[in-house]
Amino acid sequence: MVKPERLKPGDLVALVSLSSGMAGEELFSHRVVIGTERLEKEFGLKVVVMPNAMRGTEYLDQNPQARAMDLMEAFEDSRVKAIFTMIGGDDTIRLLPYIDFEVIKNNPKIFMGYSDTTVNHFMMYKAGLVSFYGPCVLAEFAENVAMHEYTKRYLKQVLFEDNSILPFAPSPEWTSEYLDWADPENNRIPRKMIKDGKGYELLQGEGTVQGTLIGGCADVLPMVIGTELWPRAEQWEDSILFLETSEETPSPSSLRYLLRGLAAQGIFAKIKGIVFGKPMKEKYYEEYKEVLLQVVGKEAGRVHMPILYNMNFGHTAPICTLPYGIKSEIECETKSFRLIEPACR
Repeated sequence: MVKPERLKPGDLVALVSLSSGMAGEELFSHRVVIGTERLEKEFGLKVVVMPNAMRGTEYLDQNPQARAMDLMEAFEDSRVKAIFTMIGGDDTIRLLPYIDFEVIKNNPKIFMGYSDTTVNHFMMYKAGLVSFYGPCVLAEFAENVAMHEYTKRYLKQVLFEDNSILPFAPSPEWTSEYLDWADPENNRIPRKMIKDGKGYELLQGEGTVQGTLIGGCADVLPMVIGTELWPRAEQWEDSILFLETSEETPSPSSLRYLLRGLAAQGIFAKIKGIVFGKPMKEKYYEEYKEVLLQVVGKEAGRVHMPILYNMNFGHTAPICTLPYGIKSEIECETKSFRLIEPACR
């Protein structure tokens, strides 16, 4: 896997809409403004919005090739040092016919987003590029009142700094509160935070394991399985799988079906461990744990493989930034997780 160059103040970041076109709707334009201003003022970056990113929901729904064109042009533009997504959605998979993997491979740079952007991350993975499961413009960068310090800290440590070892501590508080983005007045109202006394939970496992990160949104993975994007069997060897669930809060049965499919491919026999994100609103919090223990521990027979639960990435704020293809470590005794190599060069 090729590491992109780390960011520095003054670098140019391209914003893209690769799934939902809501960034181009007037109702949400204020979120784009807020997110852009924070990228510029709080991170010292310069921002360019790609030509089709603001063309709205109807146009982007009808023209997946226009979304892919923005992505390809951002990779080809030597001035652009990073590509950040506006938001997720539900149909990034439709970009697949228009992706030139050689363009990505030959122009390595930071790519970041989450949720439906999981599909794009597997595009990067196929091209051999380290990418980043982390904040998007409309959500984290445009967070009400101010960005969460936890989110900012790990973003800077992963994308801007040279950290050979980077521990990820549990966030002491979290929120899944929904305040309508269409109402600009809500930008002045901080979302209510909930104290989290649980920290990371070790569901099973022993010792310390190391592996390269791969994963994404559990709701999205079924769209990738069976396509040319799905990693070959040998690519799962010595990996740590990270999974989280979206605002759709999939049922425990849906998670069970996904995990059983992964087990049938022999993936749990190859990976070193699993880290699982805090479920949105903590819905199915206990039920998901039971499913993981049932499928991975009992059915797949990996009762000693570490499963670390309740990590802060994905759809519940605040979030850290996880790099695909970078070596990480789970230490069971201390219930801790860390990166053990720099994510950028």
